[in-house]
Amino acid sequence: MTQPPPPESVAVELEKLRGTMAEGFARVDGSLALLVQRGDQTDRQLTDHDQRLDALERSRWPLPSVAALVALLGLALSTWQLTH
Repeated sequence: MTQPPPPESVAVELEKLRGTMAEGFARVDGSLALLVQRGDQTDRQLTDHDQRLDALERSRWPLPSVAALVALLGLALSTWQLTH
């Protein structure tokens, strides 16, 4: 039968494992922080685009109203030409 490893080697291996786990968690934390930063940037861009789109929608010409005005002007001109 094999003999169990001495307690010192177990402690050394556990310390190596602890270091490896700490490095892995630090790497995951860094990746998560980067994802949060990119998410914040995306939120800011979406907010900016929403504001710009709202401004464009407010400043656009109301096409149905313009079409109604043109039709009324055409009717008025036709009527004026018929009477004169």
